[in-house]
Amino acid sequence: MRDDSPFRRPQTLGGLVYLAVLVAALVGLGIVLAGAWRTGLSWIGVGLLVAAFFRLVLSERGAGMLRVRRKWSDVLMLTVAGVALIVLSVVVPNQPSA
Repeated sequence: MRDDSPFRRPQTLGGLVYLAVLVAALVGLGIVLAGAWRTGLSWIGVGLLVAAFFRLVLSERGAGMLRVRRKWSDVLMLTVAGVALIVLSVVVPNQPSA
């Protein structure tokens, strides 16, 4: 039976995690646009770290859309990007108001 509906459900846990990370990134972007850029970047960074963790523990088949390259390169890039965003949100000094 063929499903032609425009909305398809993820077939793997990795697909669900991918959607959760996408939601975290969108929430983070919304927070950044609202003016609290440190909190928004932290949301995005944590989402990337969650993706890295699940990419590490899920099988190749179960990773779904989290799987782009080899497992270790995916985990490394997601971890570096997540940590970089969190560190950036912590270490950038406040600017005096103009």
